Amino acid sequence: MLRAALLTASRNRTVRRIVETAPVSRDVVRRFVAGTSVADAVAVTATLAGDGLRISLDHLGEDTTEAGHADATTRAYVTLLQQLAAHELATVAEVSVKLSAVGQALDVSMARDNAATICAAAAEAGTTVTLDMEDHTTTDSTLSTLHELRAEFPWVGAVIQAYLHRSVDDCRELATAGSRVRLCKGAYKEPASVAYQSRLDVDRSYVRCLRVLIEGDGYPMVATHDPRLIAIAEKLIVEAGRAHDSYEFQMLYGIRPKEQQRIASTGARMRVYVPYGDEWYGYLMRRLAERPANVAFFMRALATKG
Repeated sequence: MLRAALLTASRNRTVRRIVETAPVSRDVVRRFVAGTSVADAVAVTATLAGDGLRISLDHLGEDTTEAGHADATTRAYVTLLQQLAAHELATVAEVSVKLSAVGQALDVSMARDNAATICAAAAEAGTTVTLDMEDHTTTDSTLSTLHELRAEFPWVGAVIQAYLHRSVDDCRELATAGSRVRLCKGAYKEPASVAYQSRLDVDRSYVRCLRVLIEGDGYPMVATHDPRLIAIAEKLIVEAGRAHDSYEFQMLYGIRPKEQQRIASTGARMRVYVPYGDEWYGYLMRRLAERPANVAFFMRALATKG
């Protein structure tokens, strides 16, 4: 019930206005968001890299309904990639891109072209791009764009959300040599006709997908904070005889930092998903929906500082 309410709130303009204008909100958001500027993103990247972590940067923004906004987001990514290269961080940091932020809802070809521009900038900087996955209505379009981009940039990463019924089949198609696939549970409100609704069913689907990816020929990116799923992944990785450079774990900025350090200390690659920018509201609501502990943290801050 709480998760459904928060996911609904993520698209409610009235609730958004209240949260965005609450005096404490920006202080709380700093736990989960690097800041609003490229300089903020680069500074956090440098700190995390110094701790032996890898990074995937997301310039926050989605549901773009104006071509000018999509172009601006594309330019922001190009600037970020140039700055990563200038600060010698491109070897440890990549970028994650939502196609909706670069024009998917306006014109699929526009989004593809903008994503290709970002990929070209990433290639110039010496790093990679992962295409974020959003609600189920965009899955086919996103995977189609992925296929087109990989013709020129074979290292472009995909994201599969385990809560969708289709995801095991998608993993089978993507678990090929050179393919990079981030597996997450999923963070959007989806109908029962396309997605598992119970936590247990989602977890079971995650393990099925995980097994396909780890036993496949691609590069699995295990994105979860769930201790049980991490333990299962580590066991499957050992059984598959995978080298440390043939997979990675991923977690969100601000969540389970000690566990991030533990994983990195084992020699495995540990990548932190770091969002930045002004459009943080929808991202924050989805993070709160994923973990009740995040809700408690936010509400305590509102009660004591609001």
